[in-house]
Amino acid sequence: MSRKNKNIFGKVIAVVFALAVWQVAAVTVDLPILLVSPVEVLVRLTSIWQTENFAGSIWFSFYHIAGGFLIALALGVLLASLSARFSWIETMLWPFMITVKTVPVASFVVICLIWLSAQNLSVFISFLIVLPVVYGNVLEGIKNEDRAMLEMGRVFRMPFLRKVLYIHLPQLKPFVMSACSTALGMAWKAGVAAEIIGTPDGSIGKQLYYAKIYLDTDDLLCWTLIIVIISVAFEKLFMWLLRSFYRRLEHG
Repeated sequence: MSRKNKNIFGKVIAVVFALAVWQVAAVTVDLPILLVSPVEVLVRLTSIWQTENFAGSIWFSFYHIAGGFLIALALGVLLASLSARFSWIETMLWPFMITVKTVPVASFVVICLIWLSAQNLSVFISFLIVLPVVYGNVLEGIKNEDRAMLEMGRVFRMPFLRKVLYIHLPQLKPFVMSACSTALGMAWKAGVAAEIIGTPDGSIGKQLYYAKIYLDTDDLLCWTLIIVIISVAFEKLFMWLLRSFYRRLEHG
């Protein structure tokens, strides 16, 4: 068996073990209102799509959270580039980035509800959580660039866009990949948390809130599983697109 197949087999065994532990815990507790079994959740998963505005809730949360992530990615790269070029910008941004990284998400959500409507809350919170991750990683990558390569670009008078594509981006690849991999999961956690507190109409967060209010534990776990599936699918798709972009870049 190849190493890749062993890794896949090991993960399958780990998932089966986790489901077995969950099943045993549910049987031991024997109170569906506290913990339902994985079988009940899977059964509910086959019918939850019939819930009113099911697709709308998924789309609402997806484009708000994904939108917040993409905006933060673009702005984070831009601010990191400016900070690397002008040290005073890095100094001026430092307290803001430290604050965003240290203040609890719930505090930001409550504060932002004063300024923003609940409908736009998850966009801003996702953006806010992702921004310092992207900014910090990209800034570190720029500071560690090979100065010889940069000097070569200046000597040969390469156009700005070509320098970005063939000198800067390849050197920033591990930093950008790491930032995106970390930030994608954080965006979904923060975005859904914001929706649960703000309860905007037509969101997954509101569905979770209602499931908690009415003690529908199977619905609560079903929606949680749906969030995990969407989050992982979006992360895999985005990272695949990012790797494809770099492969095309490397092959000219």
